[in-house]
Amino acid sequence: MDDFEIDHIDDVIHGRVRLGIMAFLSGAEVSDFNALKAKLSVTDGNLSVHLRKLEDAGYVGIDKSFVGRKPLTRVSLTESGRAAFGLYLEAIGKLVEAR
Repeated sequence: MDDFEIDHIDDVIHGRVRLGIMAFLSGAEVSDFNALKAKLSVTDGNLSVHLRKLEDAGYVGIDKSFVGRKPLTRVSLTESGRAAFGLYLEAIGKLVEAR
């Protein structure tokens, strides 16, 4: 366990829903709000709160537009979000290896 440092576990990412968002976006590149909501089985309000926290940290970018008269919210990882997710996975990997 000498390689493991608790400070390397990013609290912003570590929550279940936020981790799900980051994992999904790392493979999907971009997703619309409803696809994320369905994939993560969360409510509109719950997803909005978690996206705001990730956006405030600079980990996701959110683009709001309209298609016809319907609102469309698209979410993508930022460059710093992708880097932070990589570091998070590395820290978790060290924890798993130490077991």
